[in-house]
Amino acid sequence: MRKFLILIALLCPVLIYAQKKKGPPTTFDLLIGTYTKGKSKGIYVYRFYAEKGRLEYLNEIDGVSNPSYLTVTNDNKFVYAVNEDGKQGEVSAFKFNARLGKLEFINKQSSLGADPCYISVDKDQKNAFIANYSSGTIAVLPINKDGSLANGIQSMHDDGHGVNKERQESAHVHTAVLSPDEKYLLYTDLGTDKLHVTRYRPGKESPLTDAKPPFVSVTPGDGPRHLVFSNDKKRVYLLTEMGSNIHVFDYDGGKLKEKQTISFLMPGFKGKTAGAAVHISPDGKFLYASNRLETNTITAFAINEETGELSQVDQISTFGKNPRDFAIDPNGNFLVVANQDSDSIFVYKINKETGKLNLLQGRLEIGNPVCLKFTPAE
Repeated sequence: MRKFLILIALLCPVLIYAQKKKGPPTTFDLLIGTYTKGKSKGIYVYRFYAEKGRLEYLNEIDGVSNPSYLTVTNDNKFVYAVNEDGKQGEVSAFKFNARLGKLEFINKQSSLGADPCYISVDKDQKNAFIANYSSGTIAVLPINKDGSLANGIQSMHDDGHGVNKERQESAHVHTAVLSPDEKYLLYTDLGTDKLHVTRYRPGKESPLTDAKPPFVSVTPGDGPRHLVFSNDKKRVYLLTEMGSNIHVFDYDGGKLKEKQTISFLMPGFKGKTAGAAVHISPDGKFLYASNRLETNTITAFAINEETGELSQVDQISTFGKNPRDFAIDPNGNFLVVANQDSDSIFVYKINKETGKLNLLQGRLEIGNPVCLKFTPAE
């Protein structure tokens, strides 16, 4: 009996440590992409302390021109950034040390288009997908085993236009998002009011081919911008920039069927508006959308568990100008907002029961922040 008690006493610290390790992570890295004008130098890395929502500077890499959108690979070892520099758009590859928050430049390739504004990578890290806004093209760049980018192998373009002669004179591709099973790539076209669906076959010479049907259209002049899949993979939520609407689609094997359109503008609002980013909380209960220009808000919606339809539960100021992006920490406790034109980042506490947001004290000053990405801190 005495030996048994001694053994339990020796094991207790190990058991307590194991229990602690099983809890949610307490730290993450927050990568911040910017426009490199004014105060900004490039890409910034901050440590995010998930218990209190606190941010602490870790590192930065300069000499990266306009890294306006970032993506981190599934193994957390590489970061890719678009270089949004007009007609000669490029994409940069970096090694990433998550423990130190350090980025090391690898190489750069053409984005096969003008003003690349979005990039994503498949889970197996075979290809990167780039949305080139001004040229209205979606491009595919292979990824080498060392994380470097190879020359682009495919570019797709729509010759259409929309009803708004100033904003929709031609195609303007804004996102490139893989379906959860990675059999399809969806991309938005602000210029033609279309959400395109392509079949993705990574081993092919041209990995992307039009699905059947190849697209769905939204309200003329709405301007599709960003999208997100529901946690149960059954819905797609499409945010429009010019209309400031969320379009809710049922999704099944590359096929989309619209079931709801809901605005994230205040009733009767007549000012200038520009929808920006859309994200879903890790528990799948709430969807959030940011709006810019004369609105500068984050709107929260509850997601109906059965139908996937949305109902508004909150709208709050971002306390800055043009919240181009925001991110929800992987534990789902905090929402971080990047105000592009006021050089500021704010942190909000999320009420997990209601979805409502409460601003925490403190302002982080970063020049022209336009993209936020959480990733594990190793």
